[in-house]
Amino acid sequence: MILENVDIVNDISKEDFQKHYFKKQKPLLIKNFASRWGAFDKWNLAYIREKAGGQEVPLYDNKPADAAKSSDAPVAQMKMKEYIDTIKSKPSDLRIFFYIITDRLPELLKNFTYPDLGMKFFKRLPTLFFGGSEAHVLMHYDVDLGDFMHIHFEGKKRILLFDQKQSPFLYKVPLSVHTIYDVDYENPDYEKFPALQYARGYEIFMEHGDALFIPGAFWHFNRYLEPGFSLSLRALPNKPNVFANMLYHVFIMRYTDKLMRKLFKAKWVNYKQKWAYKKSSEALDKHLRTGK
Repeated sequence: MILENVDIVNDISKEDFQKHYFKKQKPLLIKNFASRWGAFDKWNLAYIREKAGGQEVPLYDNKPADAAKSSDAPVAQMKMKEYIDTIKSKPSDLRIFFYIITDRLPELLKNFTYPDLGMKFFKRLPTLFFGGSEAHVLMHYDVDLGDFMHIHFEGKKRILLFDQKQSPFLYKVPLSVHTIYDVDYENPDYEKFPALQYARGYEIFMEHGDALFIPGAFWHFNRYLEPGFSLSLRALPNKPNVFANMLYHVFIMRYTDKLMRKLFKAKWVNYKQKWAYKKSSEALDKHLRTGK
């Protein structure tokens, strides 16, 4: 993979953000962004444990979804306090996915301020994501295609970003928003996945309080280097063509795939994996012939 750094700032005006990053759909890392919040001292695992420790939460791990089950089925259930104790006491790949603050912990809504950067955030869905020191999230892009600010807390985190133009080199699985399951983005096997070495993207390391602007439909791979959690603030697509594409992703593509998984289970999953490999191999051949 050909990875470069994103631009990094300590602060930025709304005008500069809109001109240089939002309109150009270019990622940006804002260091210590959350430190300006009045309640910044509450953004830690101890506070979450105190306020939501008794809640039962669904957990996910690093393994791909079982072909015989729904792709979003959790691997286990645990009380929040037990989960936080687990990831703080030992290496763990357990994650909490899409914890909606409005529903689960509305008290947190008054502990942050939406960035004044000209983004129209969807205020129904501020969400938290948690992970242990061995947790990662498979390479994917979000099905709603929305731009979002991703604000990280506690331990360090590594993120890889790629725009949609890189899809042919990432082994994108058809009728889905993820790549082939067994691509290891921490130790890429270029013999097995040769197209991957031509994918151009960004590598970002986030620390406590940092905010990352991730443009809509950007591929992202998240790796928790230490136990931590992140807040995502989403802005839904406002361009007609992107909004129409979002509707296709959410209501047609996703449910078509769910139906095929239900009907054909592992056969469908394996077929898509082979299809993805074939398409990326064709893209690699074309690139080597034409340089495109």
